Amino acid sequence: MDWREVAALIFDDVEKEAAEIEAAYPRRNLKEGACVTRFAPSPTGYMHVGGLYAALVSWRMAAQSDGVFYLRIEDTDAKREIEDGIGQIVSALHQYGIEFDEGPFEPERGVYGPYIQSHRKQIYRAYVKRLMEEGGAYPCFCTEEALAAIRKEQEEKKEDMGYYGEYAACRKLSPEEAYERVKRGDKFVVRLRSNGDKEKKAVCHDLIKGDIELPENINDVVLLKTDGIPTYHAAHAIDDYLMGTTHVIRGDEWISSYPIHEQLFAAFGFPLPAYAHIAPIMKSENGSKRKLSKRKDPEAAVSYYSEQGYPKESLIEYMLTIANSDYEEWRRDNPEADNSEFEFRLSKMSVSGALFDIVKLNDISKRVIAEKTEEQLFEEIKAWAANYDEKLSAIIEADEEKFKGSIKLWKYNGNKVRRDVGKWSDLSEMYPYLYNLEKTIDAYEFDETRPKEDIIELLDAYLEGYEFDTDAEKWFEDVKVIAGAKNYCANKKEYKANPEAYKGMIADACGMLRVAVTGHKNTPDLYSIIQFVGKDIFEARVRACIEKLK
Repeated sequence: MDWREVAALIFDDVEKEAAEIEAAYPRRNLKEGACVTRFAPSPTGYMHVGGLYAALVSWRMAAQSDGVFYLRIEDTDAKREIEDGIGQIVSALHQYGIEFDEGPFEPERGVYGPYIQSHRKQIYRAYVKRLMEEGGAYPCFCTEEALAAIRKEQEEKKEDMGYYGEYAACRKLSPEEAYERVKRGDKFVVRLRSNGDKEKKAVCHDLIKGDIELPENINDVVLLKTDGIPTYHAAHAIDDYLMGTTHVIRGDEWISSYPIHEQLFAAFGFPLPAYAHIAPIMKSENGSKRKLSKRKDPEAAVSYYSEQGYPKESLIEYMLTIANSDYEEWRRDNPEADNSEFEFRLSKMSVSGALFDIVKLNDISKRVIAEKTEEQLFEEIKAWAANYDEKLSAIIEADEEKFKGSIKLWKYNGNKVRRDVGKWSDLSEMYPYLYNLEKTIDAYEFDETRPKEDIIELLDAYLEGYEFDTDAEKWFEDVKVIAGAKNYCANKKEYKANPEAYKGMIADACGMLRVAVTGHKNTPDLYSIIQFVGKDIFEARVRACIEKLK
């Protein structure tokens, strides 16, 4: 008896042999140098900003080389899967302009599928069957208790952990012994029969980090679990070969797995793809750096940027600055160019972790927002508010044209475009007097040297004497008349000649009115603010201010 008979017994459900499957996956007919890359998440629905970063890099490498970028769903761990997890991932990437050439869509796009690993079980089993027929894999019947005992012994002896050499008990089974145990119904996994030597090195020719030497893999790693589902290692090798992946771009936490993958590709007879291991996105905390954490950091989730209202271009622009060291210089030289014109290079990526700088993201986003037209701003704010800011959405729906008019207030300072707003959630925080009409003003930035009695006197007089429904010119004339009656000078020369004769200038009176309505000394045009909030809210704010001053 040989291992072919054991394989025939274990894999009696396999309908197509590996050679037949391979014939259905022809080599891709692409131009020389074209990159075939993939994004291969689990369908958990959660998108880490590091995942978006890796997807962006993979997408750019494929797009600029006229290659192929595809989505493959790695759902071999069904416990982590959520309903519509795939849809949420695709939607998150689509929102940031990242599109796939192939993947598990409706209908499926591409001829190298299925693109969901749980739908490829027969493919994996066919390849592992062939490997077992060749003696490169074997069934392992060790129980959890037996494996725990091995780990304990290795810990006590301070030896390398794993299932290898003298500790790989089932590796020593003959085909006859293995056959009988399978026939008997004993539970088993299928393991690789490693030919590694820990005294030798596996060299990863990494496209970002350069050559990396690691000890060869000596572990007889699991290829198929007890339920017949493949491990990540086995599925990765088989899928990347059949789907024609030329460049595996992934986080550098996978570097330690490279010797296993190199060995698996060789065992299956596959050519090795190129590897590029991306350094993680880091966060500065208490003087040290750590990885952005899903548990600790809200900004680790891609959804955070949608919730906060960052324009999609802002996050992509920022990621390109941390991905390639020469992107910022290119952007300065090409301020109006689409970022797709930038030649992205793996060799320009950081070897160590890039520090995530929210201040820099905000600065980039302020520039992006400043460059948008009023109509673009309106459409994007409206769409964002509908999902994330109920109060702001209600203001927009009540009078769209009026809201459009308010955009001018914070977009311009005279003829100059301002760069104050970095995200849509800033609007209610920076301009609560415009967009959070129910908010009470808690603090007023009045000149501390001015007597409260003077402020109250002016505000009372204004409420008694003003007209709401006037144009800007008439409004200002009314202010001058009302303030003039309270001894505020309209003529700068007269005031400078004898300042003690007046309580201040008309500008001072306008300033007091501004603070009463907004709480702030510096705001956009006061008349426009008054008209935007409306007569009732304007008067209520002035009266509330008077009461607070008393």
